Amino acid sequence: MKTDAVDDIIEQWAEERPELDIESLGVVVRVTSLSRAFLRQATEALAPLQLELFEYDVLSALRRQGRPYALLATRLARETGLSSGAMTHRIDKLESRGLVKRTADKNDRRAVIVTLTSSGKATIDDAIQLRLDAADEGLQGLSRRERNELAALLRKVRLTGTEKST
Repeated sequence: MKTDAVDDIIEQWAEERPELDIESLGVVVRVTSLSRAFLRQATEALAPLQLELFEYDVLSALRRQGRPYALLATRLARETGLSSGAMTHRIDKLESRGLVKRTADKNDRRAVIVTLTSSGKATIDDAIQLRLDAADEGLQGLSRRERNELAALLRKVRLTGTEKST
């Protein structure tokens, strides 16, 4: 079996502190390293569209809703895990690029509805393909079955571990 840099780290700790159970460190360090690599890949994949990853997240949340591709700004913030202030800044940027528009909620004048524009929809439709291509490239060493198994294991970790509230 091939080894990686994490194997070296684990081996070094095993030699220095043999009394420690360091098995879980191998998983966590690899996931952390992969997270950084996948973020880099996603960022590079979106570059041709001049789209930042945070902009992708907002457009994606709107697009996944189906027609009319709209959400209350507060719900959009929840969907993307952002504060209302951070969401306002992101909506401002996307609106200035013509990718989303704001309208007042007819039922609550304090509420704002954010909707994809036709340009925003076209952008996110292009972006999702770029993201999928980058994801496929990042997982090219795994078969479809292995990808499904890994997804199931990671889901289990999220549901039982540090991601409980997400």
